[in-house]
Parts: sequence; C-alpha cells; structure tokens
Amino acid sequence: MQLGAFSLSLTVKDINASIAFYKKLGFTCDPSCDGSNGWAIMKNGETVIGLFQGMFEKNMLTFNPGWDQEAQALDEFMDVRELQKRLKADGIEIHGTEADETTTGPASFTVVDPDGNPILIDQHR
Repeated sequence: MQLGAFSLSLTVKDINASIAFYKKLGFTCDPSCDGSNGWAIMKNGETVIGLFQGMFEKNMLTFNPGWDQEAQALDEFMDVRELQKRLKADGIEIHGTEADETTTGPASFTVVDPDGNPILIDQHR
C-alpha cells in the first residue's frame, strides 16, 4: 500500500519563531513562506516538515497520496478513498471525518496508531 509523500506536521506556538529556528537547522521554504497563513512547509533534502499554528491539537505523521516527495503529481497512485476502504477492511478505525467515498479529488482522513499518534492521509488532487 503506497501512502504517498511523507512529512511530519508539527503544531507550533509561534509560526515565525519556528520558521526561523528550522531555517537555522538548514531547512528552506518557498520565498512566499512568511507564516502569514499560520503554516509553512519546509524541506531539508528529502525531509519535509509542515509547521502549523492553531490548526491541529497534536504533532502528526502526514502522507499525501498523489504526490512524490517533491510535491509533484504522480501519474498513478492509490486514491485516498481506496486507502480508507482498505484500512477500514483491516479493522483500522477512522478518527473524525471520513473521506466521502462517493466523491473524487481532494479528501482526507485520520487514523490513530496504538500509542495515540495521529496519522493524516491528505490528498490534494
């Protein structure tokens, strides 16, 4: 099962302080990454982190079906709704809102691992 591009989504208290800190660790972001929207996606080599102020309760793993690690569209990928169906069939509970299986395009759902860590499956196309 291919889940898509991987990143770590971090809940931060001060988006600008976090952007400055991760830049010192060698992470870069798009020039428009000024924190004004309350989030920033940053990269260091193949490592991707998302910084989010006021959007999530906890840090979480994030997978993006349909994208490679450079956020480029893949020609072939498993749709988020198919991933959701397979995980549910394997007995994994969906937490919060499920992806509407009657639609296409962008959708997301969240599962929680046995230790309480949220995992967001978030398709953007």
